[in-house]
Amino acid sequence: MAGRIPKVVVIGPACVDIAIKCDSFPRPGHKVAGSGFTSLPAGAGVNMAIEAALCGCETYAIGKIGDDHFGTIVTETLQSNNVNTDFLYKAQAINTGIIVTMADSMGENSSCVSLGANRSLGADEIECAMAEQLIGSADVCLIHSDVPLLTAIAAVRLAKIYSTKVVLKAHLALSETGELVDPDWPMEFYSANVLIADFGNSTAAAEAGAGNVHRLKFVGSEFVAGGIECVAINIGQRGTLVIDRQGITEVPGFEIDMIDHTASGDAFAGAFAASSGSGDSTQLAAKFASAAEALAASRYGSGESLPNKEEIIELLQKQPD
Repeated sequence: MAGRIPKVVVIGPACVDIAIKCDSFPRPGHKVAGSGFTSLPAGAGVNMAIEAALCGCETYAIGKIGDDHFGTIVTETLQSNNVNTDFLYKAQAINTGIIVTMADSMGENSSCVSLGANRSLGADEIECAMAEQLIGSADVCLIHSDVPLLTAIAAVRLAKIYSTKVVLKAHLALSETGELVDPDWPMEFYSANVLIADFGNSTAAAEAGAGNVHRLKFVGSEFVAGGIECVAINIGQRGTLVIDRQGITEVPGFEIDMIDHTASGDAFAGAFAASSGSGDSTQLAAKFASAAEALAASRYGSGESLPNKEEIIELLQKQPD
């Protein structure tokens, strides 16, 4: 990651994650013993913003919280991690988003999400003069597709007007035959500079065989053909696929004990935006992000698992060329 300080704007959901560790998930009608209860700010917007700030960026969070105790927790946590919250809007009579998460002994997790105030983040709050100025002056605008569609569209449009790099993180799915389930996206999403494609269990399955990786490469190439400049697909310990108009690069991953994947994808996105915003190539940004993802997955929890820049660099230095 280069030496200059990037300015990163993160637009994504803000929640409080109520999490508990357990040996195994309960079956319907049953309960299991748990331990390690936590109640911490989370959500992709919060995690990605904190990760970018931990990587040394001047970071701004744009999102929506409720005028409640949970909203105060989110705001104070972001501020304590040097994330600017001037554009973290408050919704009246709507609760802050809540995530209830269980993590088992194998590092898998299962969650229930109530979006709450996140549903009310409007395009007008992105298009106001101050937010427009903020996005226009940023190096990177990192957008999570879980924000309301019109809001995401407004953010992409503004960023493109000012030539701010757009990094879009999106949940996608493959069918049983390995074909992309049509996300039914607006044309604005295809103008993104980088798509961080999160295929969930499909990317985890990619570690099991070359056939799965081949399908992900094909799907990534389809997005590039559709207009997106570059697609990054994290495939766990195998690394990251970087697909652009010049071809396909497989950036090696890291052999590290995986404990909890709760925030690893958000760590990847935040670190990628930080590295890319500093002027690193897509391949270097993917390597930096893969290290952040590995470190986050080696720890329990969400926000507390996110690594800082020094930890990421230390892991990179340990990896053989």
